[in-house]
Amino acid sequence: MPYFDAASSAPLHPVARQALLAALDEGWADPARLYREGRRARLLLDAAREAAAEAVGCRPDELTFTSSGTRAVHSGISGALAGRRRVGRHLVVSAVEHSSVLHAAATHEAQGGTFAEVPVDRAGAVSAAVYGEALREDTALACLQSANHEVGTEQPVAEVAELCRASGVPLLVDAAQSLGWGPVPTGWSLLAASAHKWGGPSGVGLLAVRKGVRFAPQGPADERESGRAAGFENIPAVVAAAASLRAVRAEAAESVRLRALVDLIRARVPELVPDVEVVGDPVRRLPHLVTFSCLYVDGETLLHELDRADFSVSSGSSCTSSTLTPSHVLRAMGVLSEGNVRVSLPAGTTAEDVDRFLRVLPGVVSEVREKLGAPVSVAPSPAAATSLVVDSLGKRCPIPVIELAKVIGEVPVGGTVTVLSDDEAARLDIPAWCVMREQEYVGEEPADRGSAYVVRRLS
Repeated sequence: MPYFDAASSAPLHPVARQALLAALDEGWADPARLYREGRRARLLLDAAREAAAEAVGCRPDELTFTSSGTRAVHSGISGALAGRRRVGRHLVVSAVEHSSVLHAAATHEAQGGTFAEVPVDRAGAVSAAVYGEALREDTALACLQSANHEVGTEQPVAEVAELCRASGVPLLVDAAQSLGWGPVPTGWSLLAASAHKWGGPSGVGLLAVRKGVRFAPQGPADERESGRAAGFENIPAVVAAAASLRAVRAEAAESVRLRALVDLIRARVPELVPDVEVVGDPVRRLPHLVTFSCLYVDGETLLHELDRADFSVSSGSSCTSSTLTPSHVLRAMGVLSEGNVRVSLPAGTTAEDVDRFLRVLPGVVSEVREKLGAPVSVAPSPAAATSLVVDSLGKRCPIPVIELAKVIGEVPVGGTVTVLSDDEAARLDIPAWCVMREQEYVGEEPADRGSAYVVRRLS
């Protein structure tokens, strides 16, 4: 069964498995003790730190092992903000950061601080110039991911780092998705990552803090990991994480091969499936990840049907969330959220698996659309009225968009259709549908329940 969700968690790398098993026998003792077993564990821990630091591009004494990538992000943000509290309490993040960053920003705001979200373009990238404009005299910390976890777009880290340096603001880079594929551009002050994203074991994160960065670890003091990560080190997992990071970074040819497979998916999906939008930057992106959204499709049903066809994929669609709200990444990009599919290929994915996925996908999408009563095409018809109102209150994605598509041909060119909806996803998906179908999105108006979304027919 092809596993196409490496961006969530990559399969355990063979080198990680070997290192883990070996370290279970040798690295079980307390590395802080001076007897033989403790010294042996300390040697393993130090060697792992040196290997990870080399891959990250920092000094070994600048790198801390944490219990997860999320813990690394939270510790990095809280420690840097506390260390620079005299400068100010302003934090800058991009609108598409991982939820761990946004949750930390919300906590900072709840404790009396402020933060600014830098918008992104339709490809999911920030403008370095716009990011620089968000920096203020009281900015204590800036955060920018190296590459997006949902759409794969790489961010202009080097350019933003230079602007931060000129403003005297440290930059924290969340490199969870990219570190296994290559070094992060220089200029960052703090860096966080997560081992299970590159084929290491879960439960290991990395936090690197450059010398000279003001940093005050938060929480009760602890003697482990320079006081930045409390608790007994999981030495076998740390050793496996460092060994697998070195191994995947040495497999440059695999990155080139997977990029070619992703290029094939990006090109073929719009040809094979009508009404599809491939999102994310087509060039500045991770080599293994592609995301596309299908009009008139229930994302949860689509993922279940692909699972029945033996393909494991993920989604940022609102239809797969218990909150029924669109992915904050897709919302910030202003792209379609319904029927969203993220394909992220692990190392070793075969061309045959990708070819079979491309053969299966059109039929799966067609079947889901047929079950939902989606229109085959938007055909013009004699206009009976200059405006129509579609009541989709109480209906969830993608039904409001399907009902809009069914009636748009019933008004004349220049006429309008007003969709009444109380589904949060409609705020994103109706404008995105207008872009895809070359119709005009007039805007949103308040309604008795929910909102009224007005669309003008252009063709």
